[in-house]
Parts: sequence; C-alpha cells; structure tokens
Amino acid sequence: MEPGLASRGALPAAPPLPRWLTRHSLSPCLKIRNHIYSMPSPTYKVPSVTKCQASLATNYIRETSEVVDLDWENLGFGLVETDFMYVAKCGPDGNFSKGEVLPFGPIAVSPSAGVLNYGQGLFEGLKAYRKTDGSILLFRPEENATRMITGAERMCMPAPTVEQFVDAVKQTVLANKRWVPPTGKGSLYIRPLLMGSGAVLGLAPAPEYTFMIFVSPVGNYFKEGLSPINLIVEDKFHRASPGGTGGVKTIGNYASVLKAQKIAKSKGYSDVLYLDAVHDKYLEEVSSCNIFVVKDNVISTPAIKGTILPGITRKSIIEVAQSKGFKVEERLVSVDELLNADEVFCTGTAVVVSPVGSITYLGKRVEYGNQGVGVVSQQLYKSLTSLQMGLVEDFMDWTVQLN
Repeated sequence: MEPGLASRGALPAAPPLPRWLTRHSLSPCLKIRNHIYSMPSPTYKVPSVTKCQASLATNYIRETSEVVDLDWENLGFGLVETDFMYVAKCGPDGNFSKGEVLPFGPIAVSPSAGVLNYGQGLFEGLKAYRKTDGSILLFRPEENATRMITGAERMCMPAPTVEQFVDAVKQTVLANKRWVPPTGKGSLYIRPLLMGSGAVLGLAPAPEYTFMIFVSPVGNYFKEGLSPINLIVEDKFHRASPGGTGGVKTIGNYASVLKAQKIAKSKGYSDVLYLDAVHDKYLEEVSSCNIFVVKDNVISTPAIKGTILPGITRKSIIEVAQSKGFKVEERLVSVDELLNADEVFCTGTAVVVSPVGSITYLGKRVEYGNQGVGVVSQQLYKSLTSLQMGLVEDFMDWTVQLN
C-alpha cells in the first residue's frame, strides 16, 4: 500500500467538508477550523498536489467520528456524497501516476476529451461491508481489476495493474470508512472509472487517461429488497451485438438500455430482459444483471460469448452453487426454457441476488412460485451475502479485510 493517507487507515475518517467548499468551489485555498490549506487546481494534475493534499487529508482525518450519522434504515440505492475520491493520471507512456486521495468534488474535463467525444470510458462496481467487529471487508477486488484490464484492451486504453487498482480501492475505502454502513444496513458501493480525459479531435485514442474512484453508501438496489421483481422481455431493442462491446463494462452498453428500461418502468415493470441480437429466442441479460433459470434443481445461465458481461457476482454464484452440489450449466438458454422454469433470478453487484416473480413476453405473463422468493435463490443469496459480510468463515478465500 502506498504511503500517506493509506498508511493511516486505522485513524478515524473525516466528516464531510461544508458543501459550499467541497462541491462547487474552485478557490485555490480552503479554510477549515481557522487553518488555511492550499487546494489542487480544478484539473487535478496529480504531481502538483501531493504535498498540500497530504496535509489537508491527514489533519482533517484526525478530527472525525467513527461512523457518519445517516438514516441507515431508509438508505436507498442512490448517490450520497462522501469525503474523498481517488485520482490517478496516465500520459502517452502508458504508465499511471502514483495517484492521490482528494476531496470529493467536480473535476475539469476538456470539451474535446476522448470520453465525451468518442465514448472511451469504462467503469466497475464493487462493495465494501462492515463486519460486526467494526472491520471492513472488500469482496474479490482483484476480479474487478482484471475485468477493467480486459475492457481497457478492447477500448484501446491503458489500465492500472491489478496491484494499483486494488491499492487504490483500499485507499479510497479507508479514507471514507465512516460511510461504510453498520452490519446488515447496507454496503459502501465503490465505483472505479477509467476514461479518456485527454483532448482529441480526430478519431483516435486519447493522449491522456484518468483513473478515478468514488464511493457511496447504499441500501437495496430495488426498493423491495429481497423480494420478487417483474421483468418484461424486450423484443424491439437490443443491449449488444456480436463483435461489439457487450462483453466489457464500457459506458455505452448502459446508455443503450436506457430507452427500453424507461418504457418498461413506466408500465410498472422492474426491469427489462434482453434477448440475443441474432436469435431472438435466446436470453442475454437484464439491463445490468445476469439471468439464471432453475429447472428440476439444475441452474442454467447464458454462456459468456462476447455479448454478455462476465459478472463477478455471476461467477461467484456459480461457484457457490457448485460447492453446494447444484449442477450449473453455462449455455444458450431459450425463452421457452425461461417460461417453463421453476425459478428465475438475477445477479449483479448492485442487486447481489434478485428473485424474479414474473416474466411478461409478447403480452403473456408467467409467474414463478406464487410471487414468493424461490428456495434456490434464497439459499444462494444467504450463502453469498454471509461471505461478503464476514458472517461465516470465508471458505472461498474471496474477501480482503481492511483494519
């Protein structure tokens, strides 16, 4: 772990700076408790801010409470602005700078940045959980790092190494540790971003890249929590196509689903289930979740074939299910199989496991288990979340503890 803020992880973390100072002010100086601190320029050029930022973060962290005062019982899945974010830059040499933990706030980006003009951007999502003893657990962060590297290669971008990625996640979580919800009240959602921040006009890779991480405490993705959601099968829009970028976590994949999702939610459905763009009889994904079908205790899920995101929760559920003796098949799964299933559920970082109560396809609605939570999805949800929150022994060796 890098020196500076990360090495002080055991210290209490900082209360939020006043909103008028941290969220919108571009003043070169910041006054806190009668002390003046120099602030980085809006462009966040890392080499120029190391000294002043270390002073700000270190002194401020020492004066904090252990856990922020939030209404944890009613915490939804939305952005809550926290104290700090992580920023690192990469120039033409392909190597990322050391990176810094900075106050959370706006960043300056050129109008001709690669991410804005040509969509050169990736993101990841993972979570941190608070154990009953107060320590914090990360869940499989190296898997997110590896997936970002794969995605960056597809998008013609440099990426931080696995070690850089995981260390940056640790620094960001420790800096914001007072925002990690109490055990059982939610989690700290971690959002790493990689984007072409350098100015470019012609169609070409950006000359500079920015790797950032911000965090937010979250509750359940769906307001209902672990209760059945209702999906509609989309037959007009497609999420991805062969040869595209459906298999990596690029920003364009999620923009492409917004229209269909908006229409579905306006009609009372929780989300949209997309079909294969070539053969409309095979399942692909829900907007940001992988889909699983259960029939006669056999669990089936669409195989990774270039249009389906290799979800880390998907991978974890498969491995947990296999450890419990379930037969799991990764293959083409047809709509007919979906409509005749005993149970259906989705997986994703945000939802973890979400049982499906009904599917509507071409005007026909099929319900599962009298709209209850299926036995298989309930069992797998409990097993996985118990591992993530440190409630049971980590027999899979998946968690990383932060002290």
